[in-house]
Amino acid sequence: MAAHQEKKSAEERKHKSIQNDTRTSQVQWGRAWEVDWFSLASILFLLMFAPLIVYYFIMSCDQYQCSLIDPLIDLLTGNKHLSDIWDKTPTLTYRAAAIYTLWVAFQIFLYLCIPDFCHKFLPGYVGGVQEGAVTPAGVVNLYEVNGLQAWIITHVLWFANAYYFHWFSPTIIFDNWIPLLWCANILGYAVSTFAMIKSYFFPTNAKDCKFTGNFFYDYMMGIEFNPRIGKWFDFKLFFNGRPGIVAWTLINLSYAAKQQELYGQVTNSMILVNVLQGIYVLDFFWNEAWYLKTIDICHDHFGWYLGWGDCVWLPYLYTLQGLYLVYHPVQLCTANAIGILMLGLIGYYIFRMTNHQKDLFRRTNGNCKIWGKKPEYIECSYMSVDGTKYYSKLMTSGFWGWARHFNYTGDLMGSLAYCLACGFEHLLPYFYIVYMTILLTHRCIRDEHRCFSKYGKDWKRYTAAVPYRLLPGIF
Repeated sequence: MAAHQEKKSAEERKHKSIQNDTRTSQVQWGRAWEVDWFSLASILFLLMFAPLIVYYFIMSCDQYQCSLIDPLIDLLTGNKHLSDIWDKTPTLTYRAAAIYTLWVAFQIFLYLCIPDFCHKFLPGYVGGVQEGAVTPAGVVNLYEVNGLQAWIITHVLWFANAYYFHWFSPTIIFDNWIPLLWCANILGYAVSTFAMIKSYFFPTNAKDCKFTGNFFYDYMMGIEFNPRIGKWFDFKLFFNGRPGIVAWTLINLSYAAKQQELYGQVTNSMILVNVLQGIYVLDFFWNEAWYLKTIDICHDHFGWYLGWGDCVWLPYLYTLQGLYLVYHPVQLCTANAIGILMLGLIGYYIFRMTNHQKDLFRRTNGNCKIWGKKPEYIECSYMSVDGTKYYSKLMTSGFWGWARHFNYTGDLMGSLAYCLACGFEHLLPYFYIVYMTILLTHRCIRDEHRCFSKYGKDWKRYTAAVPYRLLPGIF
């Protein structure tokens, strides 16, 4: 009897230990459960001012030839009032609403109704049904990876229209740019609000939801980890990649068409922006399966930050260089054009090869060669909400031995190249490099905080082996 009681007590202690480990994991892994005052202040600032920032940049180009200072001077000197600027701003139109509705509906159709066929004939491309990473609740979601296919179909139709069908002008996006902004805002707020309501009443996986009790934080950062409708419509994958990133290259093409219409030529700076940003977009879709293992999918919950950000912030502020070049065409000398192109391509090479090394290491579980040698790594462990223990390996050689986020370093080099193509007359085109520096530095810190919460002492061993974040020997 005593032996039976002792066995029972041991089992209870073991069960209690697992529950405590689970609770600790649940509290620490992923998005925060508690909101500090600084996080709340930052979120309130973004909720109030991010839409105004987007409007200010687009309005500055429309009314002030892309000057960021002249609107402020007019307001401060009393030459104009806010109402004067607002009254000159194009409003939402039925035409813009129809264009945007058709655009989003078409991307949903491509996402849900046409299974990927590109992986069947493109060597090296990984598409079709793919597994995502393990969620904090221990779930492994399946995704239909068909972004490259959607991009190809969309652009084939775009060029077919431009050169053969002539259903609409290639400048259609630029010509309706501000009315489309209102449409994008409506969708961004609608999907963010729907995602929050869904998390309360019919979440896809309740164990992967996080409620802080603070309405603004939950709305901004999201409650559900992987909100879905049906089996395949995943909010994070769709809105991160479609419709915003598919549109990125179309927006730039529309800018180039407008430059041709206004000036009779497309400048080499516009071509550079189209080419370099086009490479970045194509890289995203070629490696969409790899994207399933990034911070956006593996850690971020779906809220306003992703919903509104992907609908408005990304397509409107990531394309500022092309918009600026419509108003201020820049013809670079050959040496400058080549220098900027090389900077962009080297940055892309670093970005791609760094990510490739990590992907190869993961796919082979470390049984590969990086720079001709077997990769070095640190083995880590972590716990999911259901108490299951998982193991992972963190590489400490190749580019990942130089810095913990060296892929971001390459990304920043490419971002700088986009801006340099626009010359030095205005500040507006350089918003992108400033923003990306802040964003990627913040992502470094945010990612490392989550990794420390996830891996604990193993993460300390990793940071001791790779002490720098972005720039070897500096930061």
